[in-house]
Amino acid sequence: MYLRTQYLNKLISFRDTDFIKIITGVRRSGKSVLLKQYKEYLESENVPSDHIVYLNLEAYAYRNVQSKEDLGTLLERLCPEDGNTFYLLIDEIQYVDSWQKVINGFRVSYNCDIVLTGSNAKLLSGELASLLSGRYVEIPVYPFSFHEFLEAKGIPLNTRETDIAYKEYEKYGGLPGVILSNEELKSGILSGIYDSILLNDIASRGNVRDTFALKRIVSFLADNAGQMISSTKISNLLSHEKLSISYHTVGKYLDLLQEAFLFYEAMPYDLRGKAYLRQNAKYYMADHGLRNIAVGFQEGNYGNRLENIVFMELLRRGYTVDVGRLEEKEIDFIARKNGSVEYYQVCYRLPSNTHETDNLLQIPDNHRKVLITGRYEDSGNVEGIELLYIVDWLTESK
Repeated sequence: MYLRTQYLNKLISFRDTDFIKIITGVRRSGKSVLLKQYKEYLESENVPSDHIVYLNLEAYAYRNVQSKEDLGTLLERLCPEDGNTFYLLIDEIQYVDSWQKVINGFRVSYNCDIVLTGSNAKLLSGELASLLSGRYVEIPVYPFSFHEFLEAKGIPLNTRETDIAYKEYEKYGGLPGVILSNEELKSGILSGIYDSILLNDIASRGNVRDTFALKRIVSFLADNAGQMISSTKISNLLSHEKLSISYHTVGKYLDLLQEAFLFYEAMPYDLRGKAYLRQNAKYYMADHGLRNIAVGFQEGNYGNRLENIVFMELLRRGYTVDVGRLEEKEIDFIARKNGSVEYYQVCYRLPSNTHETDNLLQIPDNHRKVLITGRYEDSGNVEGIELLYIVDWLTESK
């Protein structure tokens, strides 16, 4: 079992605090394993086994735990009452309606440290979530970075093997169960995860009946990562394919895709006006292996595929990511973290003109500017702009 120390250390840093720790992320990204690793850490710290209450609500034994009353009754039976600190670890909490009331009640009434996982962003929104306002910390978990991919497979950095491994990473993505499986099983495992997310996490929870239209929208978004998209544009596209679906319904589907952490939205930001432009947005898929499943492993479109990988890596590194607009020019990504700002342009192959670097040079400040390319021979430096080969950027020092 690969130890994801980055996430585990964050969990440990909040141990024995009043904060409820909520681990979020797309299905099969490693949330459940992280929760088990935290449990093993507690055991290594000599926490008595009867003071660690671990529940996986996807398990058959808890199939009837669906309401807040069911959950409350179960926890009252399992939780110790000797006054000593106990640890409440619950996997896939979103299966219980109104779970926030019960969890907040235990937080207030018991001497407990609470860690939850969930595969739906709605568990942190809405009226009930206001009960937890200021009382929880979200720990988003993403599919493996390329750095983690190499470590999990025992591949050394800065060797010929690294470049070969990147081709596998780019094709099959970073979901843990896919990375550590045999080559002949990877596509099948990815396909199963993809269908499970669409049918269980999105269609079922969102009462979507037209799953064909849903899959068509996912395929379109996956194939057009890096393009400005609107609900109206998607609705018009589907109408040409004899699929009648309103832009309101498309908007609902886009919300569901984001709630399931399958896609992330990047809003355009006016660098001069210092304001968001809300008419369109870009959408990036949580895992590029799932992206390839969605488009049937079609070849080509390398620039969009590369842009998707860069966007997700920026999120993984803790940045808030927007799309930059500078009059008529576009900057692929504005990455912000702890007061710092970096600008990124992504281009699989540098063109013969200077268009890609010109956009970055027009930005009137001195923040870091990077152009990431899919070809090693295009790396270097142009007027202070770093030109980085994607493999070098993904494996650079943290």
